[in-house]
Amino acid sequence: MFTKEIAKIFPNTTEFVKNEELTIGKCSLIELANTYGTPLYVFDEDTIRERCQTFTKEFRAKYKETHVAYASKAFINQRLTSILSEEGMGMDVVSLGEFIAAKQGGMDPRRIHLHGNNKSYEELEYVINNNIGRIIIDNFDEIDNLADILKIHGSSIKVLIRISPGVDPHTHSYISTGVLDSKFGFAIETGDAEKAIQHCLKIEGLDLVGIHCHIGSQIFEIQPYNDAMNISMSFAAQMVKKYQFTLSEISIGGGFAIAYTQNENPPSVNEYAEIITNALKEACENNNLQLPKLIIEPGRAIAGPSGVAVYKVGSIKNIPNIRKYVSVDGGMGDNIRPALYQSEYEAVVLNKISQENTEIVTIAGKYCESGDILIKDINLPTLEKNDLICIPASGAYCIPMSSNYNMSLKPAVILVKDGKSEIIRKRETYDDILSLEIL
Repeated sequence: MFTKEIAKIFPNTTEFVKNEELTIGKCSLIELANTYGTPLYVFDEDTIRERCQTFTKEFRAKYKETHVAYASKAFINQRLTSILSEEGMGMDVVSLGEFIAAKQGGMDPRRIHLHGNNKSYEELEYVINNNIGRIIIDNFDEIDNLADILKIHGSSIKVLIRISPGVDPHTHSYISTGVLDSKFGFAIETGDAEKAIQHCLKIEGLDLVGIHCHIGSQIFEIQPYNDAMNISMSFAAQMVKKYQFTLSEISIGGGFAIAYTQNENPPSVNEYAEIITNALKEACENNNLQLPKLIIEPGRAIAGPSGVAVYKVGSIKNIPNIRKYVSVDGGMGDNIRPALYQSEYEAVVLNKISQENTEIVTIAGKYCESGDILIKDINLPTLEKNDLICIPASGAYCIPMSSNYNMSLKPAVILVKDGKSEIIRKRETYDDILSLEIL
């Protein structure tokens, strides 16, 4: 049943029409499923734009020199990139593929930053030759590769050093990145961060403009941002004093949480902005530093609430006094998060949207894995074959982490606005996935 509580985690334009169906962007979700098939991912353009505008407005109101770079690993698509560009966003990419998609989608490469803990020589050379704005350096091997590339081409590049401040953001271990035991960044504690600063400052063409610190994802506690900023800026102040390093930019990364279930209450964008900008200003004052440009990288917080997934019910298996499994035509192939992170979701039954919830069921995927469970033990109306199930907050990480496991097809993705829908990613065909094979 669709309630006011669950409505909060659906896209902004979601409406309960005549107690009979849900619409997003004035488009009926049932009609969309019938038109485009299932599984289907539906993105609301208005929500995407509103989330971009909110981050820009809230942070710049408190700290004018803020650059908002969308973290494209959450979901990258050329049509989405065109919207982000129109909203004045930059982009944070983590691979050459994401860089090319962003560039072809119309993003100015000078507004793109490249992350990654194992960037290849070829990737670095390509993005430098294509005028990327920043590279976030993650290890010593990368510094050596950049030095070689810049010498060969006689070029220059602005870079930030990614540091690990040793801050625990109290999130899932797989998405915690700011602790000492992490594959990402140079640890302050071991002295590697200082060595990296020294090394970069000696290389001709390597313009070290700042430091980067990303402590994790889905961070519900705001205090870790304060701690990370204080540690990062204290370290920066030491580097400025010891090596005459000029700190022009500081990136605190992303990690801004969203609600996946009606019981979750993440901080508002305003609260994140308040803690981060206050910590930065106080740290600069305490360390006698000029205020640098602030960079933030929201990804999930923009894409996640903007998208929903729609599935069709297939087989139903009832094990008396144990569990009732309701299988749908998608699962871990298009959303591996529940299997990987034990992530929780909500769901509604589109063709029974006003009916009371009457039974506890487990929504299972179609893939040949016992762990292919989308939602365990959820209270829904009595389900039957061909019912349509909609899962909100599905806009981030589902499609980018999707696979062709069991030789299945990746779903279509559509964008809706003002009663119109458009395909922004076609549903795969078997010809598509077999096209790379050689017999």
